[in-house]
Amino acid sequence: MTVNLMKWTSGRAAGKLLLMAVAIIGLAACDQQETRQKRATTLFDAAIEQFQSGGALPSGLQSVSSDQRAIAGKITERFVPQATMRQARFAIGSVVCKPKEWKRIKAEERAQLQIDQPVRPLTPAELKIKRREDYQRIRELKRLPERPIVVSPDRPLPQINRLPDGTMRDMTKLKRSEEVQLRAQALMLTTLDKYGLSGQVATRDDGEIMVMVGADVIKRNQFTGEPVRPTFLMTDQTDLPCPTDASPDTLRNNPDLATSCVIKELEESGEFEYVEKDFIFEHQFARRPPDSARSVPNDPLWELQWNLLDPGSELTQSPGGAGFQGFWTDAKTQGTRDVTIATVDTGIAFDHPDFAASLNIVDGWDMVSDPRMGNDGDGRDSNPEDPGDLCDPTDPLAEDSFHGTHVAGTLGAAATNNRAGIAGGAWDVTIVPVRALGKCGGLMSDINDAIRWAGGLIPAESETGDPIWNENPADIINLSIGLFRTCPSSLQDAIDAVVERGAIVVAAAGNAQIPADLYSPASCNNVITVAASDARGHLTEYTNFGDKIDIVAPGGALDRDDDGDGRPDGILSTRPAVDCFDPVSGDPVANCNYAYEQGTSMAAPHVSAALALLKASRPELTRNELIDTLLGGARDISEAQCSVRCSAVSNGTPIDAEGEFCQQSCGVGLLDISGLSGIESDGE
Repeated sequence: MTVNLMKWTSGRAAGKLLLMAVAIIGLAACDQQETRQKRATTLFDAAIEQFQSGGALPSGLQSVSSDQRAIAGKITERFVPQATMRQARFAIGSVVCKPKEWKRIKAEERAQLQIDQPVRPLTPAELKIKRREDYQRIRELKRLPERPIVVSPDRPLPQINRLPDGTMRDMTKLKRSEEVQLRAQALMLTTLDKYGLSGQVATRDDGEIMVMVGADVIKRNQFTGEPVRPTFLMTDQTDLPCPTDASPDTLRNNPDLATSCVIKELEESGEFEYVEKDFIFEHQFARRPPDSARSVPNDPLWELQWNLLDPGSELTQSPGGAGFQGFWTDAKTQGTRDVTIATVDTGIAFDHPDFAASLNIVDGWDMVSDPRMGNDGDGRDSNPEDPGDLCDPTDPLAEDSFHGTHVAGTLGAAATNNRAGIAGGAWDVTIVPVRALGKCGGLMSDINDAIRWAGGLIPAESETGDPIWNENPADIINLSIGLFRTCPSSLQDAIDAVVERGAIVVAAAGNAQIPADLYSPASCNNVITVAASDARGHLTEYTNFGDKIDIVAPGGALDRDDDGDGRPDGILSTRPAVDCFDPVSGDPVANCNYAYEQGTSMAAPHVSAALALLKASRPELTRNELIDTLLGGARDISEAQCSVRCSAVSNGTPIDAEGEFCQQSCGVGLLDISGLSGIESDGE
C-alpha cells in the first residue's frame, strides 16, 4: 500500500459513515413508523459521536481477534546476496541420463499406434482404464523387479536379459524403446563392474535412467525395506577429472571421483542424449539479511497485501502493485476450477487455517525419493504434506521454511473472501501440490519426475505398484526453485516435455543478484523467468537480472518500508511462523500462520496466478496467446526502477552521477493485469 494504515482506516471509516447515513435516510423515507425512525436516529447519532471522537469504525484487521491476524516479518537491514548462495550442490553418486535413441523410437511407436488404431478419442474414464491396462501389460512383459537392479563387487553382474527368477526374458515381446532402456542398463552395469563399484540402476518413466554409484550404498529403509543410499551433499566448484589409471580402491574411497568417472565413461559411449550429476535445487526465499468500490475481498489481512493492488499512488493503490484487484473487478471473475496450477515445491501444510476451508487444493504427490531428504519417514507417496525442511539444526538462523505453503497461498490455495486470513491471486483455481524439495533441498531427478507427473506425462506408483496419474494435469507449473548452474539437460528435457503437451512453466529468476542465465530453471528455454520488484516497482537488491528475464513481479523487500506503515514491504502469505506480532496493536505474539517473505520465489506465483486468471476469463486463447497477452500488458519500467548496484555487475552504464546504480534488462516490464480482461485476442 502507499498510505499509512491509520489514514487508510480513517478513509474507510468515513466512507462507511456516509453509506450508513444514506441507508438511514432511506430507511426513514420508506418506513414512517415511529419506532423505526427513533431507531434510525439513535444509530446515526451514535455513528456521528464515534467519528467525531476519533474512534474509527472497525476495519478488516480490527474485525478479527489478535490470534487470527498475527503475522511474522520485521524490517531488516539491506539484503546482500552471499557467496554461499551461488554454489551449486549435487548428490554424490547420483547420475541422471537418457538413452539417445529413446525419444525418437518412442515417438515412432506412438505414431504407429495412432495409425494402427484410428479410433475415436477416448473419454477421460476410458483413458484412465487404458493407462492402467498398458502399464500393467508392460510390467508383466518386462517383469521388472520390485527394486532397482543392484551390482556390487562381491556379486556377479546381473544379466539384463534374465528375469528376477532366473529365467530368460522373451525379448521378442518388448518394444524397441524398452530394448533401448535395457541396453542402456546393461552398459551402466558394465561400467560399474569395470571400476569395481557397487551401485543401483533404475529406469524411470519417460526414458530417464538413474545410476546410483558409491561404496556400501545399499541399505534398507526401515519403514519400507526398499534399498536407499545416503545423500551426500557437495559444493560443485570444479568437476573432478577422471584419471586414466583410476583403481577400484581409489574410486571406492572417493565417491565424488567415482561419479565423475562413471559420467565420463557413459558420455564417451555415445549412447546417451545426456549424462549429468543429480543437482540439488533450493527454494528461492531471499531469507537472510547480512546480520540476521472495486472488487475487494473481505479477508482481514487483505489490507496488508500491497502486491495485489492496482499500480498507482491513490489511496487504494500501490506503486508496485500487480493489478489483481482491477482484474477481479473488470473481468467479473476471480478464476475457475477448470484451470490448474501445479506447484513443484516443499509441499504444503494442509492444516493451515486458510487451507482448511479451501476447495482449491486437490490431490498431489510426494516425489521426494530419499527418506532422509523427505523427513517424513518414507520415500515417494501420495501425501505432499510439508513436514519441514530444516537442514542444519546447529545453525541458529535456520528454520523450517514452509516455503511451498507460502507460495501456494499467493497462487490461490488460501480460501479467499472468507473473512479470514489473506487473499490469493486467483480466488477460484485448482492447485496441485507436488512435493519435490525436502530437507536440505531437492534432487534434480525428483524435480524432473515431479514436472512430468504434474504435466500428466508419467504416473507415480502406489504402494501396490499401481500407476497413479495426475487427474488434474497442469495448465501452469510454478517452479519457485533455484540452482547456481546453467540449465541441466535433463531438466530442460522435462520442461520441454510438458510444454509440448501445452503447459506453461513459470520460473523464479533466483536471489544472487547475478545474471539469471547462470541460474536454473531461470536459464532454461520454454519458461517464463520472473525477477522480483519491491513496493515502489524497483528491482530488489537480491534479484537476479539480465537478458533471461521475461517480466518483473512483486517479490517484496523486508529491508524497506516505503508506505511508512511500520511493517516491512515483504509479500504476506500463508506460512506458519514464530516471533510474530499483532499488526494492529504491535504486541508480540509467539506463533502465527502468516508471514512476510521476500524472494523471486514470491514473484513467480504472481505470474502463475495472473496466467490462471487470464485463462479463466479468456479460455479461447492458446498457450502462446496467453503468454503474449500477459507480457503485452506489462507496465513500462523506468531506467531508475530497472537498475542494480554497479558493484553487482561486471560492466554496466551508471545512471546516476555517483555511479552507484547501473541499468539492467527487465524483460517487458512490470506485471500488471489490471486492464487485460478487455484485450481482444488476435487469434490464430
